[in-house]
Amino acid sequence: MRTLVHLSDLHFGRTDARIIEPLIARVAAIRPDVVVVSGDLTQRARAREFEAARAFLDRLPVPQLVVPGNHDVPLYRVGERFLSPLGKYRRFITDELAPLFVDDEIAVLGVNTARSLTFKNGRINEAQIASIHAHFDALPAALTKIVVTHHPFDLPDQNGDAELIGRAKLAMAAFASCGVDLLLAGHFHTSHAGETSRRHPLPGYSALVVQAGTATSTRGRGEANAFNVLHVQRETIAVARQVWQPEAGAFAIGRTETFLRRGSRWFGAADDQPAAS
Repeated sequence: MRTLVHLSDLHFGRTDARIIEPLIARVAAIRPDVVVVSGDLTQRARAREFEAARAFLDRLPVPQLVVPGNHDVPLYRVGERFLSPLGKYRRFITDELAPLFVDDEIAVLGVNTARSLTFKNGRINEAQIASIHAHFDALPAALTKIVVTHHPFDLPDQNGDAELIGRAKLAMAAFASCGVDLLLAGHFHTSHAGETSRRHPLPGYSALVVQAGTATSTRGRGEANAFNVLHVQRETIAVARQVWQPEAGAFAIGRTETFLRRGSRWFGAADDQPAAS
């Protein structure tokens, strides 16, 4: 079994200062095999915000796999936005925009979905899709294959397709072909876990999709600050939501959901039926 901590939407520049130390302590106590950060490390892609994000990451366990979000691209500094959109991200966080972690149980691949031409939404291009396919095709089939993006490939039913990552359907077809099991994302500051077959009906295939809320931002959008802990086995994935408790000054386990693999599909463990999408 592998344990992943999934953080997202840190938004340094607009964080709740009370949360930082308890979050670092909680993540350390979990002793994860990998820490995943699915984008929006900063609020406005300023150097001082990236410096704060870097200092935060340096206090978390390693290995880490980090991808940028749309807030990590300058919004109002137009020249920088188009000439060097991820210049500060690459300087302070990582120069690797397609990070890969592989061990003998899991393969985790990060994909950059932030774009200069879109202020909020994200996209995946055909070259990135081909690269994902090539990476995972070269790995043993027995590994649990995980893709990390900032923008989601699937959302709860009340959200329309317009909010999805661009070229989601094309990417999902490729994921089915190379056996991607799990999609981790953020962006909406809300927690969610489900499977993809309702929005992306593909014969005999569904992936598990897990959204993380914002771990540290003051922009909670009606939801408490939270992050995910995933316990990943080949046939079972448990998703435990860690929720900020301001009265206690600590994170505590909230809802835990378990999903089971059946062939190339994932199901909710409660009734062995497809999980709510």
